[in-house]
Amino acid sequence: MAYKLSKKPVFTLMAIADVASWYCALVLVTLILQSSLRETSIYDPYEVFKGNQILDRPCDEIYVVQEGETLHTISSKCGDPFIVEKNPHIHDPDDVFPGLVIKITPSTPIKMLR
Repeated sequence: MAYKLSKKPVFTLMAIADVASWYCALVLVTLILQSSLRETSIYDPYEVFKGNQILDRPCDEIYVVQEGETLHTISSKCGDPFIVEKNPHIHDPDDVFPGLVIKITPSTPIKMLR
């Protein structure tokens, strides 16, 4: 009879250890799933936000002309119709080349994205 009494606590401890290991496995799987979901939703700096999340700032104050851009496209993009007047180093508005650094001063106030 002493043999039966000693076997019961061992069985109970094994059952408790088995349940605890299943809970640990469940927690581990949950953490792995959460980390994989978090990695797929990393902030993208080029993502467009709607609403009141960020300000609409299409151009910085100092702008570097890219290939294929004209003063007209830059003016439309940045909201500055007076690029030539504010940049005395531009002698010919038709002679704009990639790498040219210009100053941008938007004439319209910065608005919120919708």
